[in-house]
Amino acid sequence: MKVKEQFDKNEVIRPDKPMRFTGLAERTLKKGIHFLEFIGLFIITIATMFAGYDAVITMYESRVVHLGDLLLLFLYLEVLAMVAIYIDSGKLPVRLPMYIAIVALARYLILEMKDLTEWQMIAVAVTITLITLSTLVLRYGTMKYPYPENQNRRKPEHNNQK
Repeated sequence: MKVKEQFDKNEVIRPDKPMRFTGLAERTLKKGIHFLEFIGLFIITIATMFAGYDAVITMYESRVVHLGDLLLLFLYLEVLAMVAIYIDSGKLPVRLPMYIAIVALARYLILEMKDLTEWQMIAVAVTITLITLSTLVLRYGTMKYPYPENQNRRKPEHNNQK
């Protein structure tokens, strides 16, 4: 025997339909979120540029450039490229942070090699390998099973809306 439960509308914690903002409230919320996103990206860009400038000045003053220094500059360039892609498309491909992680781990392995135990070196190398394989799987998946063009993708907003 099925028991049909009766609920008072005031007892329902989760509404059946998702809460939707309408009209002016929705547009204002979206614009506010996009503005905060832009401010965050601006801060990341400025901080990355200062860090890159500091790294270049340090190399210039010491008159020595090591592989770790070049990898650090490459990391800064990748962060800037990631910000630029996000601003242009409104999307952040998950592979970009994975590339940054691979380079950061390679830099760590190069700089700290003399202080690492064999097992720590193996752990970092295995981590790099796993991230690389994950990147290959993601790349294969996006090539073999692409998303439909209009599936929940945010397109950059143009200023022709009123």
